[in-house]
Amino acid sequence: MTSRILPSNVVLGLAPIGLLIAVWQGLVSSGVAPVTLLPPPGYVFGRLLQQLVTATFQQEIVATLIRLFAGFAIAVVLGVSIGIAAAASPAINAMVRPIVRVLAPLPKVALYPALLLLLGFGHGSKITLVAADALFPILLSTYYGASTVEQKLIWSAMAAGTPRYEILFKVVLPAAMPSILTGCRIGLVISCIVVFLAEMITSTDGLGHVLVTAARTFQAVDMFVPLITISLLGLILNGLLGAVRSYLLRGFPEA
Repeated sequence: MTSRILPSNVVLGLAPIGLLIAVWQGLVSSGVAPVTLLPPPGYVFGRLLQQLVTATFQQEIVATLIRLFAGFAIAVVLGVSIGIAAAASPAINAMVRPIVRVLAPLPKVALYPALLLLLGFGHGSKITLVAADALFPILLSTYYGASTVEQKLIWSAMAAGTPRYEILFKVVLPAAMPSILTGCRIGLVISCIVVFLAEMITSTDGLGHVLVTAARTFQAVDMFVPLITISLLGLILNGLLGAVRSYLLRGFPEA
């Protein structure tokens, strides 16, 4: 009966979440975790519903989403552009490759103090940090996808007299789209984590700031609310991007 209502993959995806909530409730009910430090899930979700209808909390969500979307959009534009260019030009590849090898493994949060000095404590430093962290998965996925396009497709287009810019948009980009969208999904998850972390370090608004404020006043329930909210936002955004991916790749066998 359940399989008729919900797809099996949805059921399997919800099962670990249900197990986590059950373990959470068990720890509280058994007294292993004190209620003052780990409030029952019912209290937390009840508080979440209360907060979601308040204008103040909605403004915090909007502030986080603005930074997240701005940083992610910058990462997509730069990552796809540089990845395509590096795949198409050996000279650009030679310039980009050493930079990627040095900066990709570097935790970008280590650069946050420098960004604060350069860009201040406003949106700019946080958006830049999000973009820097989300950039490399998108760039590398784009480069891989564009590099593995079958040469016979490009040769056929060139033999037909197709201009180079049309080959890019009608052959290379569509063929590389599965890899590009996979990189975008990874970059989106990273963006959710990084924007929350940046707001925890230095911010006067946003979900990360809400958590820090609750921690300073020892409000355990209010600490869990922004954590669950950013998790739900990430889940929703990832699901939406997954739906976009399925729509765009509906003609691909792997989609």
